[in-house]
Amino acid sequence: MSAVALMMRNAGHQVSGSDADVFPPMSTYVAGLGFPVTYRFDAANLPPDLDLLVLGASAKLGGDDNPEVLAARAQDIPMTSFPELVGRFTGDRINTVIAGSFGKSTCTALMANILRQAGVDAGWMIGAISASLPETGHWGQAPDMVLEGDEYIIGNGDLRSKFALYHPQHLLLTSLIHDHVNVFPTFADYEAPFIDLLKGLPAEGLCVLRDHPAIRAVAHEARARIVWYDTKPCEGWFSRDVTYGETSTFTLVGPQAQAFDLTTRLLGAHNIENIVGVGAYLLTRGLVTPEAFAEGVASFAGIRRRLDRLTARSRVPLIEGFGSSYEKARSAIEAVRLHFPQRPLTVVFEPHTFSWRSRDALNWYDTVFEGAARVLICPPPGHGAASHQQSTFAEILARTAATGIPTLGVETAEAAIEALSHLTGDEIVLLLSSGPLLGLPDALPGIFDRLYG
Repeated sequence: MSAVALMMRNAGHQVSGSDADVFPPMSTYVAGLGFPVTYRFDAANLPPDLDLLVLGASAKLGGDDNPEVLAARAQDIPMTSFPELVGRFTGDRINTVIAGSFGKSTCTALMANILRQAGVDAGWMIGAISASLPETGHWGQAPDMVLEGDEYIIGNGDLRSKFALYHPQHLLLTSLIHDHVNVFPTFADYEAPFIDLLKGLPAEGLCVLRDHPAIRAVAHEARARIVWYDTKPCEGWFSRDVTYGETSTFTLVGPQAQAFDLTTRLLGAHNIENIVGVGAYLLTRGLVTPEAFAEGVASFAGIRRRLDRLTARSRVPLIEGFGSSYEKARSAIEAVRLHFPQRPLTVVFEPHTFSWRSRDALNWYDTVFEGAARVLICPPPGHGAASHQQSTFAEILARTAATGIPTLGVETAEAAIEALSHLTGDEIVLLLSSGPLLGLPDALPGIFDRLYG
């Protein structure tokens, strides 16, 4: 919502907003954007000259208990969702949608950063914060618009995937792994909107696809030109000679035996894969030169909550990852183990999303924490619990403990801090959630720098 608000303000519109129960990093980010924002729902928040009310997907935003929605209806003020707004306002742009089960936020931000550094004033919409970009949403004056394409539904009253409204001319598809089991109970349900997305591409478009069996199985649905990419040799673009470190190096190889040497500060094999995918797209379309691409990759500092190092002086690195799904959590854990193989890993995890709390996904806990020396688990939140069979905190703890990894439930920030206050100094700590995580991302860095600095 903040990215779309920024796009609309960039395009010359007046924007204000309201919300409730928000948490960092987005709450602190929005506070610095200069919008009139109220953190309560009140009919008085509606400007007298309001032309359009844009609703987010939260049940609290659109329900009959929201006084702003009731007031807007009474005044016959048009209402829409943000995906509908984006689709309507970008109808004359060259839209590139970056979609997939994981990697889309990083790829969208990386692409925007490379284009911006190369002097291309493309528009973008990203559902995450990057230190390399001035804002999460930008209108831009160039024809191209880069949109993070979320497969999640628009809302309870509209079961279409958000990206279904973005009418892409081009597509980068990073992954296709079953997720969001609360709204896509089976893999067939989950892949259906992706198939529709492929079918909707124009014949003259470009479709850059990760070389993966699930994507290979549906690629024939696309009429657009297909270019493949991977981290191992394939018929398209791939990486070779990867050396991991605080700064990692590798060579990007193209289908005509092009070879470009690259450096990146991003952690993990999955981020090498992300860079290859973005390179396959930008270099195939010729939007930037190989030199500009390499410079944009080297300068990119990643996005918040995607393996950010939060500590400055601590001997125990504190890293924050994004754990909204099994694949994202595994990628974060594997990245930390890859870059810090000798350090015992403690994972602090909050099962925040519907998927992590669903009893249908309880088996994820059997393998997700492989490689960790210890796991601290925070309680699952209760929002939306009535919409699915939710696992209890005790069930999650028992399932994790059954793997043999020492597991501790921490119900308060104080309990988590106490459990992390007696480290020997050779460990590494990874915070994993898509939620507030008891405020630990804000509280722990100063504590770690004081205790282990």
